[in-house]
Amino acid sequence: MSGYAPPLREMRFVLDTVAGLDALYGLPGFEDLSPDLVDAVLGEAGRFAANELAPLNRPGDKAGSRLENGVVHAPDGFKEAYAKFVDGGWGGVTADPDHGGQGLPRAVGTAVNEMVAAANLSFSLCPMLTHGTVDMLVHHGSAEQKETYLSKLVSGEWSGTMNLTEPHAGSDVGALKSRAVRDGDRYRIKGTKTFITWGEHGMADNIVHMVLARTPDAPSGTRGISCFIVPKFLVNPDGGLGERNDLRCISLEHKLGINASPTALMSFGESEGAVGYLIGEENDGMRCMFTMMNMARLAVGLEGTAIAERAFQQALSYARERVQGRPVDGSGADAVPIVRHPDVRRMLMTMKAYTEATRALAYFTAVHLDIAGRHPNEERRWRSQGLVDLLTPVVKAWSTDVGVDVASIGIQVHGGMGFIEETGAAQHYRDARIAPIYEGTNGIQALDLVGRKLTYDGGVHVRRLLDDMRATVDELGATSNGVSGMADRLTTAIGGLAAATDWMIETRMSGNANEWAAGATEYQRMLGIVMGGYLMARAALAADRGLSSGDGDDAFLAAKVATARFYAAHILPRAATLIEAVTGGSELLYAIDSEHMTH
Repeated sequence: MSGYAPPLREMRFVLDTVAGLDALYGLPGFEDLSPDLVDAVLGEAGRFAANELAPLNRPGDKAGSRLENGVVHAPDGFKEAYAKFVDGGWGGVTADPDHGGQGLPRAVGTAVNEMVAAANLSFSLCPMLTHGTVDMLVHHGSAEQKETYLSKLVSGEWSGTMNLTEPHAGSDVGALKSRAVRDGDRYRIKGTKTFITWGEHGMADNIVHMVLARTPDAPSGTRGISCFIVPKFLVNPDGGLGERNDLRCISLEHKLGINASPTALMSFGESEGAVGYLIGEENDGMRCMFTMMNMARLAVGLEGTAIAERAFQQALSYARERVQGRPVDGSGADAVPIVRHPDVRRMLMTMKAYTEATRALAYFTAVHLDIAGRHPNEERRWRSQGLVDLLTPVVKAWSTDVGVDVASIGIQVHGGMGFIEETGAAQHYRDARIAPIYEGTNGIQALDLVGRKLTYDGGVHVRRLLDDMRATVDELGATSNGVSGMADRLTTAIGGLAAATDWMIETRMSGNANEWAAGATEYQRMLGIVMGGYLMARAALAADRGLSSGDGDDAFLAAKVATARFYAAHILPRAATLIEAVTGGSELLYAIDSEHMTH
């Protein structure tokens, strides 16, 4: 497996010229934010990811986490690396300084988190869930709960988890059976939770489980779910750790990938009941949990970008070194590195373009998340929050699908050696495959996009986005070089997306759920592809301005333009092919009775 080289120049370019990081300078809480500070943070994060985390990725995959006598052991080196992660303050980059964080924008934290995930996806899952736990407590915890837990979670001394899924229920959270019975000012929790990432380990001093359960008189379905803090070790009044809570890891799953990350089957309350503390009000658990889930969905989408970047770097390195075959144009009689062959170039450019498009989408969404939380103008906050709500399922679903596709192409670039574990290319594919399933499968994201986000406020946010895309087309048309050639392709793609959007909104409002649900995933993919084209066009315009002014690295800027043009020519046209699948309805899905679907 090749090493990891953090793409710092690319990250800064996207933050500055595509995502709009400059809109955050001077906002309340970001008064001290500066380009130099961003450079320093990203540079140090890149060194930590490359030097401390990346070398553990392959050994961690081979060794895996293991459960012995009720104790979960992470692979060798992980505990030491986690201690360095805590000492470096990397868990608190975006957290409030009042809780020990650095108070930096989500956009900067997104770039940091990409590097951690690209270097070692299994490792990154532990702090990712802790970030979500922090968000939930900030938004829904009581003053006492914040005082008890936040500083330790922000520092990473304690880690957090999300406990939703139960063996019988899967994604149907409303079917959960875990019970919570009041016991004075606390509750006793009993139940079993499955697929709990980093549900048990010894890297942190305590693990703060966020657990969904029902109280005795709760209504059925999601309306009757409450959320509880259930720590591995109870916390004494002075903040020190007390006795072990009544919970344990029953087993670890044997998985396709992310083997270094322990995926636990957790049992709560085998004796008197695990002690839990209610967050918010009874029966309000799903609202609380959605705060954590939405942050996790953005983080998981970023994992798609991270794995795509790592797979691309490895494939490019291999293609430069692997000598095989003579040039197809007859320009030489000797074998050449496969990077010279047109089809290998096609694969590498596809990997590069997809990776850059998903990165732009993640950073763009993160900047608007910061604006929604900090901007003094209410209208600006509302618009940015609407955009974040609209794009969150797209970031999660489209980017993770891309991560799988890019990792698969990476294996293809390696040829037969890609199928051999020792090269490491297969690990990227295996690790990537969980992301389209995590935090609500991508099909669930599509239902959320069309069923809730698209029609919110009458579809005003998606229509504003389409207008912004058209304005970028006008900018492309005003240039006088190769960038202008992207305008026609982007215009076609936007027109198809607008027509699909109108159909989806109309059909969604008509009340026939099967009709719009049948095309929801394809609509989500279409929106992702066109968003990618829009943001790549913005990147091309910025790079073109840099080339014209002579301000910057000409080779880097020229590559940005070429990659955007490739995306427009080779990837963007795929959006138009989805229109019939989006608007085709559900008839063909049910044309064959399920009993007759076998051959």
